[in-house]
Amino acid sequence: MNKQDLLTEENALKNIVNYAMNVFPKSFINNSNEFIIEPRNNVYFGLYDVKTEFDFRCKMFEWLSRPIAYELNKYWAPKLLNGFNRLLKTNFTKSDMEIIYAKLGNCVNRPLTIRFIESGYDLSILTDSNQTRQGA
Repeated sequence: MNKQDLLTEENALKNIVNYAMNVFPKSFINNSNEFIIEPRNNVYFGLYDVKTEFDFRCKMFEWLSRPIAYELNKYWAPKLLNGFNRLLKTNFTKSDMEIIYAKLGNCVNRPLTIRFIESGYDLSILTDSNQTRQGA
């Protein structure tokens, strides 16, 4: 990757992080380089290994699907889901997030996360009966 490509990737990452901070108005990045999305409910993920916008998108699916699908109450889960959908320009439901968490949550299968994002978020990739939690 040349210098111009690196600058482009760096700008794209800054843009999505800045946009995320607008979508989630109480969000911030702490001194441990964690992106705190919803402080009241301790919803966050680490940015220490995020180098590109694509990495950021992977983290969104891998670390936000669980609180949306299972952990947050009926007030907070829809708020986080709405912000998630707004940020990534998607239209996922809570049921969709349950599937996403089952297959991608906690970064259990990064190759599958990559395939899912590259497909344009085609849920059939995750619901295919031949897919396993560990295999892509």
